[in-house]
Amino acid sequence: MEEKKLIYVVDDDPFILNLVQKKLTKEGYLVKVFKYGEECLEAMSEKPDVVVLDYLFLKQDDQVMNGKEVFRRIKESYPDMPVIMLSGQDSGGVVLELARLGMNDYVIKDQSLIDNLQASLRDILYPEEE
Repeated sequence: MEEKKLIYVVDDDPFILNLVQKKLTKEGYLVKVFKYGEECLEAMSEKPDVVVLDYLFLKQDDQVMNGKEVFRRIKESYPDMPVIMLSGQDSGGVVLELARLGMNDYVIKDQSLIDNLQASLRDILYPEEE
């Protein structure tokens, strides 16, 4: 029996977190959720197989790192860590910029979110099964 893949999901939207966690757990993944990138960065020593990261974080009062900044920090410490960016916006400029930074994939938060995310995870985690 192959070990379960560990997926970190970082999103400040409780609905998205809950939805993604439920669906991916059902698919047989081990899922850890974080509301903010800072929490995810603190837990990176566990070396997840993939990080699913929200692009935009809205936090009241204090400054919080956006997805791009969190991504940069993950790559500084773990250059080979696959990261999938989630975003509510499908602006081409953002997508291009993330691709240049080395983002593995970019999934838009729409009604196809779960299907697209599952496909992206399969491509990254099981590339030999194409």
